[in-house]
Amino acid sequence: MISRRDFLQATVAASAIYGASGVGNWARLAAQQALTQDQLLNFDTFGNVTLIHITDIHAQMKPIYFREPEVNLGLGDVNGLPPHVTGADFLKMFNMKPGTPEAYALTYVDFTSLAKTYGRMGGIDRIATVVNAIRADRPDALLLDGGDTWHGSYTCLKTQGQDVVNLFNRLKPDAMTFHWEFTLGSDRVREIVDGLAFPAMGQNIYDNEWNEPSEDFADYQFFERGGAKIAVIGQAFPYMPIANPGWMFPEYSFGIHEERMQEMVNEVRAAGADLVVCLSHNGFDVDRKMASKVKGIDIILTGHTHDALPEPVLVGETMLIASGSNGKFVTRLDLDVRDGRLMGFRHKLIPIFSDVIAAEPEMTAALEAERAPFKAELEEVIGKTDSLLYRRGNFNGTWDDLICNALIDEREADIALSPGFRWGPSMMPGQDITREDIFNATSMTYPNSYRSEMSGEQIKIILEDVADNLFNPAPYYQQGGDMVRVGGMGYHIDVSKKQGERLSNMTLLKTGEAIDPAKNYVVAGWASVREGTEGPAIWDVVENYIKRNGTVHVDPNKSVMVTGA
Repeated sequence: MISRRDFLQATVAASAIYGASGVGNWARLAAQQALTQDQLLNFDTFGNVTLIHITDIHAQMKPIYFREPEVNLGLGDVNGLPPHVTGADFLKMFNMKPGTPEAYALTYVDFTSLAKTYGRMGGIDRIATVVNAIRADRPDALLLDGGDTWHGSYTCLKTQGQDVVNLFNRLKPDAMTFHWEFTLGSDRVREIVDGLAFPAMGQNIYDNEWNEPSEDFADYQFFERGGAKIAVIGQAFPYMPIANPGWMFPEYSFGIHEERMQEMVNEVRAAGADLVVCLSHNGFDVDRKMASKVKGIDIILTGHTHDALPEPVLVGETMLIASGSNGKFVTRLDLDVRDGRLMGFRHKLIPIFSDVIAAEPEMTAALEAERAPFKAELEEVIGKTDSLLYRRGNFNGTWDDLICNALIDEREADIALSPGFRWGPSMMPGQDITREDIFNATSMTYPNSYRSEMSGEQIKIILEDVADNLFNPAPYYQQGGDMVRVGGMGYHIDVSKKQGERLSNMTLLKTGEAIDPAKNYVVAGWASVREGTEGPAIWDVVENYIKRNGTVHVDPNKSVMVTGA
């Protein structure tokens, strides 16, 4: 008799074939200038339950460019497994051709040239069109938001997230979880959550005073859909006080809480759940590990690491679904749930090509109304770029190279540090840089750019700590984003070595001299998690730099040499 795992594995293969036939048509249709909304939304309705997943929107309500990573390293057992496959290797793994719409949407290959053909992606009014179309086909579909929603834009910062909340209320999610939302401060988070018409969940959010699960947020929610009882369990980002300032939410602690997750799964199963869904912001490899340890989860809708995969990844009997970031994709997952079990599925990662998918008029009007008070500030042209500006990637991003250049010049520093954030759209060569563009790459509630003296030894310790958060082979110790970006200094890194031993050959670029562990250097950076950090806001530093230069140019960064991957 075929096992349930074998059955699901066969269905994954079928889903891949289904998906490939769909995206294969994109290339043919695009070549004929005939790529249509109907083609993108076409789906062979299946089963009795539909899940819609979006995650890591980062307040990007307008269509954007977003270049996928060139480097996404996986350590240990996950080396070479999705999502740690990029570029041509990604295309080969998923049977896609270069130059096609799917190659543009899912990889960095020929990004600049393909962007001229296929245009921007995302936009809340295009997402609304897709969600409405799915609901028209399956009226009781569940829309689940994986978090990192109320953060990342000028208007979101100025309204403390209210503009995004207002627009998402129109979208009508059924549940959400958290990460960057907490950098609005715990009072503001509770204020928003109290006014939501849907649950905001995190079984791993604890009350610091009592070291017990917080009563401010739901652990899970039951939904009756298609004759099935569905439990959705929330899992907020587990490393909040490490990656972000704990003083902004001192009442709460986080963590993976794997044992309690198992308790929650057992509890909802005992209450009659036919399907158990984890709405997670753990990050893909942490979710992969959790799926191998916690029994009884049918589906993990994963977020945080911004991965976009055209088919599910199966871990035991648990499916992991990755839906990208910045509004580029919406996942539709149709399920056959019978007799208390998941019997089969169909999956589609829907690309939101904003020139193909029509904007939903009422959402467009609401979006423009939210932006109207800030229109002049948003649209003011600060300068121009003649380089592709992007952020995503384990080591180098030209947006952060630009930020580092600004920090060194404006703050008169030897070395600059820019955090390895994944959020922030890309910009095309020749594009005007507006104030909105600068805030899309810098908007946050702790923006002060510090200037201090650090010894060479201190700099190495900082970089080694960040590297261990990224390259520790144990997934539960991977607590941050990508590697901190460094300006003014080069280094070698062997990602296969232990903490404290990965970095070598640290060099001050302006002199070519080796960094002296005992010597002090002037270091400028931003986004310190320390309370009371002083200095100008990073967006002012970057704006002043761009205004002074007019047109900015960022040379390819060859100062970091990576081995051991």
